[in-house]
Amino acid sequence: MEEIRLQKFMALCGVASRRESEKIIAAGRVYINGKCVTEQGTKIQYPKDTVTVDDIVIKPEKTKHYIMLNKPEGVLSSVKDDRGRECVVSLVDGIDARLYPVGRLDYDTTGLLILTNDGDFMNRVTHPSAEIWKTYRAVVRGVPDESDVKHFAQGIILDDGKTLPAVLDVVGYKGENAIVEVSIREGRNRQIRRMLDRIGHGVKSLHRVSYGTLRLEDLKPGKWRRLSPEEVNELLNCTERE
Repeated sequence: MEEIRLQKFMALCGVASRRESEKIIAAGRVYINGKCVTEQGTKIQYPKDTVTVDDIVIKPEKTKHYIMLNKPEGVLSSVKDDRGRECVVSLVDGIDARLYPVGRLDYDTTGLLILTNDGDFMNRVTHPSAEIWKTYRAVVRGVPDESDVKHFAQGIILDDGKTLPAVLDVVGYKGENAIVEVSIREGRNRQIRRMLDRIGHGVKSLHRVSYGTLRLEDLKPGKWRRLSPEEVNELLNCTERE
């Protein structure tokens, strides 16, 4: 019988990264043997103890799955929604496992999203220290100039602090508006939109085209594919900083 910390057990079961699992525990969504547990660092004995998250019994996943999805607009980066809105996991069929999104894309943002049942993988690629580059293509109001590009390179001051240096490139035009590519290595809430708002070029549409070494390429909206072992390893290598 193995004794293990609750958040680590949840990660092994593919519920979320250890960091996100701590938030789920604090929210009162986790029960051990029918008793709600909110204390961090609680240990369980597996398989003696029964753990449920949102009333669903969780167990360690034997087979690891890594999925790339082209998230459509109007779909939540979540497992379920109490308002009945469609969630990304409903777009992946034929896999007998509890998949969870790695990070998130806003409801109105489209593009590359990873789903997995490997909590340790999720923890490594989403941990702030990983600083994995993510690239988005956006249509913005007006046309950013060289001063805006320099501001991004220096970091933009937002309400929750200054961002890490980022990359802003004008790659095309749509009428009087610009098509830009933005690359960041953080994951704050609605970060791209807030950064572009701060320089006076609000977002009209936003689409993620790459995540580390992964590129969306010709994957159609709402479609998904498995990542190869080589792709998974290359992405993990992005987290190993010199």
